[in-house]
Amino acid sequence: MVRAGFQWMFLILGTVIGAGYASGRELWQFFGQESVLAIILFSLLFSFCCYVIMSMSFQEKTIHYRPILEKLIGSRLTTVFDLLIILYLFSTTVVMLAGGGATLHTFRIPYWFGVVFIMALLILLFFWDVEGMISMNAFVIPILVILLVFVLFVFTKHHMDELPFDFRHHANWPSAFTFTALNILPLVAVLSAVGNQIQRKGEILIASIGSGVILGGISLLYNQSLLSIANEIVLYEIPLFAILKHYPYFWVLIMSVLLWIAIYTTAASGVFGIISRFRKTVNLPLWLMSTILLLIMMPMTSFGFSTLIAILYPIYGILNLYILAAILLYPFMNKKKYQGTL
Repeated sequence: MVRAGFQWMFLILGTVIGAGYASGRELWQFFGQESVLAIILFSLLFSFCCYVIMSMSFQEKTIHYRPILEKLIGSRLTTVFDLLIILYLFSTTVVMLAGGGATLHTFRIPYWFGVVFIMALLILLFFWDVEGMISMNAFVIPILVILLVFVLFVFTKHHMDELPFDFRHHANWPSAFTFTALNILPLVAVLSAVGNQIQRKGEILIASIGSGVILGGISLLYNQSLLSIANEIVLYEIPLFAILKHYPYFWVLIMSVLLWIAIYTTAASGVFGIISRFRKTVNLPLWLMSTILLLIMMPMTSFGFSTLIAILYPIYGILNLYILAAILLYPFMNKKKYQGTL
């Protein structure tokens, strides 16, 4: 049970710790000053949401997210939200593929080779079906988390006097809801796809509490580190590199690899969410479905997605908050059924 719980925990962390999170960009955008309470609230909300989604998935033995959506928001709205989730997963995966190519391009590797390389690794992952996704996260995510925590811990140790821990002011507490909502769609898509793999309720507790505590701890440490160099962050596209500026080049290289791994795990979550959604309809192996999907995406990595993102992301923001509210209210709106089955 403990081993399985940790597997699901790493799957959750792999879904959330994408390039935006690992680079510090998302944290700096949502938190910043007066955010200690916001991050603690985020940790609690995140654990609760994971518990509800996994419990519903376990109860229904789901292999994709549509049954969960129907229980959360009803069958009528599910059709619309289903399409939007597919668009969300598709667009973010395309952006990750382009990001994977661009990251390797900084090491003088041709852009298209970088795109093909990340596609090949994604296809290879799904030769092992769902187990491939679970095993990859169980191997990669601990390394990613340890490296990130180590860099932040060393930075904190050398800048202890500059870390502005402010427990008196909490004006930014509403960011806990928006930041949790940001991560809801991929969580629903990925966790719903493994409902039939969950064996015991104890696994759900370990995964939901563990992921919330780890993410909350890293977020607090990361945010406070960024606050101590707030004046310098504007000079960097990737805030993490502002922290690394006094480190040896070797560490910059290591963390660049970490960012690429974060891009890869985000892309894997996106592909997994889409192909698991259609695996009953399209009777093909996951590796073949992922190959077809990635070949469709490949030409789009050369397009400018700013217009698409500008149109879709405000819609996603509303969608995320709506689903977050539905998840938070579900145990209370279905109290008897929830207690009786879970």
